[in-house]
Amino acid sequence: MIYVSSDHGGLELKNKLVAYLTQKNVEVTDMGPFELDSDDDYPEYVLPVVEAVLGAKDNKGMLICRNGEGVSMLANKFKGVRAVLSWNSNHAKSSRNDDDTNILALPADYITYGEAEDILETWLATPFSNAPRHQRRIQRVNRYGEKI
Repeated sequence: MIYVSSDHGGLELKNKLVAYLTQKNVEVTDMGPFELDSDDDYPEYVLPVVEAVLGAKDNKGMLICRNGEGVSMLANKFKGVRAVLSWNSNHAKSSRNDDDTNILALPADYITYGEAEDILETWLATPFSNAPRHQRRIQRVNRYGEKI
């Protein structure tokens, strides 16, 4: 299951990608917003996706805002989240293969719809390598997070 949300800056891209996923028969839950509110703030849309992703091992999330950075920074404050801000499919593939990312952040103002579709498709299709060095690094990141 992939849980998806955005702020006003990512609403149009979110709606297009949710429709794309639905058409491809991917299990997707749109967590809003459902209408444009130019005064909304991205933090209110990040938490529901984070909670859903952390609720089950195989869940994934996607967050979209204008530059992707705000949603990524907030999501990564939660233990167990490995959010990545990605701008091309090669980067998205590397983030899944090497770092087992579980939330994809997209920068709506800096990528086209076609690029977003390619990034998402690649990110969803790429499994974690489970290579010992990658497992070791993720374990170290998790330990460092416990110290804060």
